[in-house]
Amino acid sequence: MSQVYDHTWGKGRGPRAAGRGPREPSSALGPTAAALRSSPRALVGVMIKAGFYNLNPKLMRELQKPQDGRLPKPAGESIASVIRQLERTASTSVLDGISEYLHAMAPTVHGVRHTSIGPMETLEFRQDITDSNQPWRFLARNMSDGTLRALGVLTALFQGQGEEPSRLVAIEEPETALHPGAFAALREALKRAAEQRQVLITSHSPPLLDDPELPADSLLAVVSTGGETQIAPADPASREALQSDLFTAGELLRLNQLEPDPEVLESQSGKQLDLFAD
Repeated sequence: MSQVYDHTWGKGRGPRAAGRGPREPSSALGPTAAALRSSPRALVGVMIKAGFYNLNPKLMRELQKPQDGRLPKPAGESIASVIRQLERTASTSVLDGISEYLHAMAPTVHGVRHTSIGPMETLEFRQDITDSNQPWRFLARNMSDGTLRALGVLTALFQGQGEEPSRLVAIEEPETALHPGAFAALREALKRAAEQRQVLITSHSPPLLDDPELPADSLLAVVSTGGETQIAPADPASREALQSDLFTAGELLRLNQLEPDPEVLESQSGKQLDLFAD
């Protein structure tokens, strides 16, 4: 059975409560779930304003045409324009925060800025070099996939400062190409961003889920059976193991014991939401 595990941080998440029963799968989706309860049309409104990201370092590495940089594009193809926009309009704390998290995730990198090359634009990074007292400057085309993806993730998380931000940010496997040593900083960035907006990520990575503070309510398991995809909270046994601090979610995933709740899956059977119903 093929499984993907979603890791969701919602605004205002509190500590785990032992003995808490399973919730409906939408409960971990905060404002998205509220819109769904209101009406399918309200959910469509939330989704239109959502940001969905599957970052592509190849596109981020290339010279880019100047674009509207208020919000990042899905694959990172407007990253230079987004950094330019942040430099022009955002408070210093936004860029400083992105730079600090980037340094924590890629310790040799000390900052990034927008730069123009003729009619095109790209990014310039400051990075430590052996036997040099000062960081050297490198364009995006010279940077690793991990560094570019880390910057793309952070920019997506802290996007829209001073503008109307996305209410929901969803990122496909943000840990890809990162060293496991960077995962603690990545988790912290995800949690901080979730104070301002709903954050949803998908991940196959046990090390990313190795966080004893991760609430059981923030986990959704996705299973595909017979061509049908279903989403549910973790099953009662997994929830009890997490709430009792017997295992982390990453440890359960390594043991192939992080399963969706079969009762919730059964309740979903045969149901199809009509998003465009009156």
